[in-house]
Amino acid sequence: MPSDTPPTFLFASNDSALLSAVEPMLSATGARVEVVLSAEAARAAITGGNPPSLLLLDADLPGMPAGQLLAAARAQTDGPNFPIVLISDTVTREWIDRLADGAIDDLIPRSAEIPYWQLRIDLVLRDQLLAHELETLRDAAIRSAQFDRLTGVYNRETMLSLLFRETDRVQRMGSSLCLVLFGIDDFGYWNSRLGVDACDELLCQVASRTEVLLRSYDVLGRPGMDQFLIALPACSPGSAMILCERLRVDVFSVPFSMAGEAIRLSASFGIANSRGRSPVVVLHEAEKALEWAKAAGPESILCFGSPQQPDSSTATFLSESSGDEVLAQ
Repeated sequence: MPSDTPPTFLFASNDSALLSAVEPMLSATGARVEVVLSAEAARAAITGGNPPSLLLLDADLPGMPAGQLLAAARAQTDGPNFPIVLISDTVTREWIDRLADGAIDDLIPRSAEIPYWQLRIDLVLRDQLLAHELETLRDAAIRSAQFDRLTGVYNRETMLSLLFRETDRVQRMGSSLCLVLFGIDDFGYWNSRLGVDACDELLCQVASRTEVLLRSYDVLGRPGMDQFLIALPACSPGSAMILCERLRVDVFSVPFSMAGEAIRLSASFGIANSRGRSPVVVLHEAEKALEWAKAAGPESILCFGSPQQPDSSTATFLSESSGDEVLAQ
């Protein structure tokens, strides 16, 4: 449990001889040792908003059964889980079961010598640290599997998974869903001129600018090197084309600053209407629409199945009278 502040060990026991023998050893670790003499005081310390780094619980602590106090300790969900070491004169079936189900992390006999106490506590804290590191690695692995490592938006696989979920909603509720796929024009030129690192930064800036224009439930992903995909629930093709025009103006007409140089990018846009069909089919249509838009020239916006272009003089952007949910103000 890495921290700038020393850990807190909560020692819950009213056995004066045990406290006198063990507390100096605990303090020698550099931890702050807090002693409580009753189960009620222990419960208050555990539930008070600052859980300890380690709980040493005397099974004979007066005030309530040790099992009830253990349940209260494990019920804490606001902070990190902390290890619990039970102190008992005997090893009962109950305590063996509690060890097996993780309610306690270790069991130390009251009569154990101080070196044994030190060994067991060191092992418990080391196990806790390893568990924390494993959890951190697991969370990082999950995020890496879902998000594009460069821009932080969803990757292609996650986008497809989310599109299947959104398509299911379209089929059940009869709502609309559009995909917008856009690619940066002449990205290979910028790559050769500016270098990979600078272009990576440009892609991150494009993602950040795009996210500002989207609703909280719109979905942005990066399916290819210079391409971004937007899923727009409750959005018609006409409103999707207006969004593309907004992206063309607000994202790409404003120069990007790179190493003191103002870089003016442009992008082409392809749109496809879901109509409850397979996301694989709809994504393929968006890819074809983008291909045709690029062939038509930089900054083109094309919707699959429709030759119409958006009106660049449009002042409103999904107004209340458009029939669609507002995408941006």
